Amino acid sequence: MAEGVFAPGHLGELTQVVPFEMVDEVLSECGAVQQRLRKLPARVVVYLLLAATLFEECGYPAVWRKLTGALEALPLPAVTATALWHARTRLGARPLQALFDLLRGPASAVRTAGARWAGLLVVAIDGTYLDVADDAHVRARLGKGANQYTAASGYPQVLLGALVACGTRAVIDAVFGPRKPGEPILGRRLLRSLHQGMVVLLDRGFATNAFLEAVAGTGAGFLARLSALRKPPVLRRFDDGSFLSRIGTAEVRIIECEITISTATGRHTGVYRLATTLLDPHRYPAFELVRLYHERWEVESAYFAIKKSLLGRRVLRARTLPSIAQEIYALLTVYQVIRIAIADTTSTVPETDPDRASFSIALHAARDQIVQAAGVIAGTTIDLVGAIGRAVLNNLMPARRLRLGPRAVKRPMSRYAYKSLRVDRRTYKATISIDILLTAPNSP
Repeated sequence: MAEGVFAPGHLGELTQVVPFEMVDEVLSECGAVQQRLRKLPARVVVYLLLAATLFEECGYPAVWRKLTGALEALPLPAVTATALWHARTRLGARPLQALFDLLRGPASAVRTAGARWAGLLVVAIDGTYLDVADDAHVRARLGKGANQYTAASGYPQVLLGALVACGTRAVIDAVFGPRKPGEPILGRRLLRSLHQGMVVLLDRGFATNAFLEAVAGTGAGFLARLSALRKPPVLRRFDDGSFLSRIGTAEVRIIECEITISTATGRHTGVYRLATTLLDPHRYPAFELVRLYHERWEVESAYFAIKKSLLGRRVLRARTLPSIAQEIYALLTVYQVIRIAIADTTSTVPETDPDRASFSIALHAARDQIVQAAGVIAGTTIDLVGAIGRAVLNNLMPARRLRLGPRAVKRPMSRYAYKSLRVDRRTYKATISIDILLTAPNSP
């Protein structure tokens, strides 16, 4: 452990991914190092905030007890809830933001299974919402959502947008802000992290002319689903059924396909229209691009891990705008640290897809290491696996199989609403067939 009052500042075995030196450097660059040594040095407060995202059901005093539970032999000072609040307020959000900036990235190597397609790093952009405390000043800044019953309902929400590496589900970049003006506007701030050698997957909410033109201007390729209302002009047909077209100033290929999903309950067919700046039909066949688009759902898996596994669908603890930013950066940092630990682990077993590693198992193992204050400082021999990695490798999931779940409201106003609405919550094994359309849908 660290010495003296710095001893509670750790993250268990994950401290090896976020070492003391990294945190100290961030604090120094942000000018957040304490002027005098207190009971709660700035470094300790950073680790407290990170640990709090692993124990979301606990208040900060309870998190402090978990950090110090295995350190009873050390003469640690008594700390009150008020002291913890003042320490978090003094620290602010900048050090957590700087720490996330250091750690964010694809967390993959050239040979990481599933990370690349046709030599391109596969990434996706999407947005989600985080519930925050319903305080008057927070509500005045963020507003509330509306539904068919009332003009303002639920908690105020922060819109979180992320650029995620589909192979590892690591966060390459993230931004957040109020619900308005919406995902495409907020998402433009993520374009700073796009570059050549990437293909970014986008849903219909981001497929505006302005956004697609901006993505094309970064040098990255994109594969985006277009609304059925859009009718891009046919400039030239390719042998694989796709055709050359134009969206704004961007030259694109359009792929129209019919996807049929067959389950025990029957068949469902839908028509998809995809646009891409990958213009070579021989290097990037239309059928393979349609299959690649399914990888966009990996960003949804990342959000599920953040909102369900880490947050437990809870409202953020913070009750002021600066502390909300502080908590979100801590949440993103810990999520990224666990993804890095998973990627390091799977890289030790050749051809192992990070998809087979369970985030929940890694999360529970990380919590155990914090409570035990184990593996804080690496030994002379670096172990990429460690206790967390061994728990993951001993419980690898089977290769992903195709399953289908109905699209439904995940958090209805009533937990029993799905019964009256007759919503089928079961998942089914499915078979998918893809047909590239050579003519416009429903045309003679």
